[in-house]
Amino acid sequence: MKNVKSKALYTRRRRRARARLNRGQEQRPRLSVFRSGKHIYAQVIDDRSGVTLVSASSLDKALRTELKTGADKSAASRVGNELAQRAKAAGVTRVVFDRGGYAYHGRVRALADAAREGGMDF
Repeated sequence: MKNVKSKALYTRRRRRARARLNRGQEQRPRLSVFRSGKHIYAQVIDDRSGVTLVSASSLDKALRTELKTGADKSAASRVGNELAQRAKAAGVTRVVFDRGGYAYHGRVRALADAAREGGMDF
């Protein structure tokens, strides 16, 4: 029963966070974060056309060899930095940050800080 309740609570938090993004924001691409127990994933999505512009994760071949694990803050920082480099190359610098249903803490914050240091504006 706990699993069903925690999933429902996560869904509510994600919906609430996404609604805040849409309210009063100019139309910018969305930097979406997903974290699992073993890895972290991030992508920049253009919601108007429904297309993923760039993505990066701890499973990427370039990152997988240099990371000890994909489930720590250092991995999240590397993913954020890689995402910022790819976004710059694609011509995307201004985004809105979609933390999903996760607290802005730990791996999510490390990814966001690294993306900002890499040149993304949000």
